[in-house]
Amino acid sequence: MLFYLSQLTEYFTPLRVFQYTTFRAVFAAITAMLICVVTGPWMIRKLAELKFGQPIRGADDLGPLAEKHGHKTGTPTMGGVLILWAVIDATILWARPDNPLVLLCLATVLCLGFVGFLDDFAKVTKRNSKGISSKTKFAAQMLCGIALGVYLGFHPTVGEIARQFYLPFVKLPVILDMGIFMLIWFAFVLTSASNAVNLTDGMDGLAIGCTLTAALAFTVMTFVAGNAKLASYLTIPFVPGAAELTVVCAALIGASLGFLWFNCHPAEVFMGDTGSLAIGGLIGAIALMIKQELVLIIVGGIFVMEAASVVIQVAGCKLRGKSYRIFKRTPIHHHFEELGWSETKITTRFWILSVIFALLGLATLKLR
Repeated sequence: MLFYLSQLTEYFTPLRVFQYTTFRAVFAAITAMLICVVTGPWMIRKLAELKFGQPIRGADDLGPLAEKHGHKTGTPTMGGVLILWAVIDATILWARPDNPLVLLCLATVLCLGFVGFLDDFAKVTKRNSKGISSKTKFAAQMLCGIALGVYLGFHPTVGEIARQFYLPFVKLPVILDMGIFMLIWFAFVLTSASNAVNLTDGMDGLAIGCTLTAALAFTVMTFVAGNAKLASYLTIPFVPGAAELTVVCAALIGASLGFLWFNCHPAEVFMGDTGSLAIGGLIGAIALMIKQELVLIIVGGIFVMEAASVVIQVAGCKLRGKSYRIFKRTPIHHHFEELGWSETKITTRFWILSVIFALLGLATLKLR
């Protein structure tokens, strides 16, 4: 919205700074962080008054860890509303509202945030950790991914690029037109990213800290993808309008920092599915828009580890019997907890790994 102030430069020359994506991205991050820090106490207080407390999984799910996490019962959940509020407000304020990629990001956040909200609401009203059925969540995520694919695939400006398929370290697309399989691919990536962040959200500050590093990496990638000269120099696909996604990523960075202020150990609020499903979907959508969806596997290495541990554990149980265990407990952060690591040690070490993964992901931009 503030971008349009740049059109008044003939009356006041300094307003031209609003033309620059970097300027607006910095202030989007600051705005989102301030929204979280300033309104966070009020939001937490309201969630507590509404008795939207987090139900902790019992001994059947967490085993001996249930007692260790028992003190978290009743901590306000649905804190993801605060994150989404900050991201959406900062994006509307600082990004170009006429950019279709920005609008798609906002639509993704709202759709998956609503699905997560319904899940959290079911949990707090039923006083258990089940929420809505996994089939319902899965179907909603798939539909969101298909809708994203349909819009981008037929868009006159970015449709041709959206239908292409790229591999990391390869300069040219390996598939020029995925056709109908593009919709399946979009649905798979969006659903996987959304659920991976959701599975990571099991310890104070873990998911939001890893979100911060992933958002930092994609801030760089979106800026490069939206700059014709830089994209040509690095031989990555140039996506018209993608530079505005830098503002969205910056808003997510600011919101992550602001939310971490309250979510660090011991957490005053949890993001819940309201936040985790929307954040994962947003990161997945941005990766799809700039054709770096496979690089997301590297950048979001922690999210991939968490999701993969669950898939491997379930597959092992189905193949070898329910008593068979590859990991002591999943997602994998609980495996290390069973080994005796403290919650803060696990979170800090996973943050360190997330930084390494983000740097490795950025390195792929040049290694082509």
